[in-house]
Amino acid sequence: MNEILNAISGLVWGPPVLVLLLGTGLYLTLRLGFLPQRKLGYGFRMLFQGRKGQEGAEGEITPFQALTTALSATIGTGNIAGVATAIFLGGPGAVFWMWLTALVGMATKYAEAVLAVQFRETDERGRYVGGPMYYIRNGLGAKWRWLAWLFAFFATIAAFGIGNTVQANSVARAVEGTFGVPYLWTGLALAAVVFVVIIGGVKRIGRVAETLVPLMAILYVIGALAILAVNITDVPAALALIVSDAFTGTAATGGFAGAAVMAAIRFGVARGVFSNEAGLGSAPIAHAAALTDDPVRQGNVAMLGTFIDTILICTMTALVIITTGAWTSGETGAELSALAFQTGLAGGDLIVSLGLIVFAFTTMLGWSYYGERAAEYLFGVKVILPFRLLWVAAIVLGAVANLGVVWVVADIMNALMAIPNLIALIALSGTVAAVTRAYWRKQRA
Repeated sequence: MNEILNAISGLVWGPPVLVLLLGTGLYLTLRLGFLPQRKLGYGFRMLFQGRKGQEGAEGEITPFQALTTALSATIGTGNIAGVATAIFLGGPGAVFWMWLTALVGMATKYAEAVLAVQFRETDERGRYVGGPMYYIRNGLGAKWRWLAWLFAFFATIAAFGIGNTVQANSVARAVEGTFGVPYLWTGLALAAVVFVVIIGGVKRIGRVAETLVPLMAILYVIGALAILAVNITDVPAALALIVSDAFTGTAATGGFAGAAVMAAIRFGVARGVFSNEAGLGSAPIAHAAALTDDPVRQGNVAMLGTFIDTILICTMTALVIITTGAWTSGETGAELSALAFQTGLAGGDLIVSLGLIVFAFTTMLGWSYYGERAAEYLFGVKVILPFRLLWVAAIVLGAVANLGVVWVVADIMNALMAIPNLIALIALSGTVAAVTRAYWRKQRA
């Protein structure tokens, strides 16, 4: 089974999908005139202004809650275990390709949110719903309904991988390694707490996310910065190693088996997308619920998610792993990150364990909403309660599952989910550009 799944993963994450991911981001970056990079400061201003939502705007949650809900789904094991796995499989050079994926991914995430708000609608309960399945159907027309259906189908399945079982599995292993708690107990505890939150819908998820996500992200970054301050003289060499190995590959050293350039690209892009989800089409599902009256305003907030997730938090993890020398230990996943933090700081492994627990918990919340909206698109509002119950049960199963199988399945689902979304982004790029130009003309008037 492992061999079959790895073969499928290698196929779906082959050059065509990598080119589509990076190419779409680069195309949107150029078409928008590097707007996401130029307007980064403006995006942060909109974020802080959006803590209460725009007066008279329609939606379910504030723009700030929409971003933290999206970040709750992206800041997870990808930032801790995913970065470590990318370095283990692709060498330090994989981090460079994660950066590149994030830089062009800012434009992708911007376009996703703009389209999500532009083409959102209300469901039978009067709640705002949106995302790729809606902007494909409403933006491209009835003849593209099949593509919208495919996205929703893949997203429903993918949610149980990237947003559920992978997270539960990583947490269970981290808690067992640090505190000696059996996997099953961890799974049951996670399932109980997640159920209490998701039963309250997106408003309760938003309230939890806007509190936990910023707090844990700041604590994690402070811990990483403390280690980097001690190893400050090694940081320039680590950055140079990341850049050089991205184009030359990494030789075998210590417990590291070595990696070719293609491995650095493949695992850097794949883990980068797994972490920040730019191009997957997941985050716009949350941004579609934002209390806003302008798609571009929310797009400027949305693009910050990719910057914060990968350029900031993933980079912190990567530099700690490289500067402490842990990357040559032969460890991988969360264990590698824990070893690096423990090597650099007394009790550092506790930061990783706590980070994994909180990040994974919030990821389960965010992805429960994504999967629920995708399932609702396929089956209607009657599926909501059964989906939530199944979601909670899958957490327990994920906690005791095989890590290798879970990760590979998550990778496959990511690619299958991304393809319909990327096709739609390219096809609707003219709409994104037109709406953006109209917004900035209005701002200058």
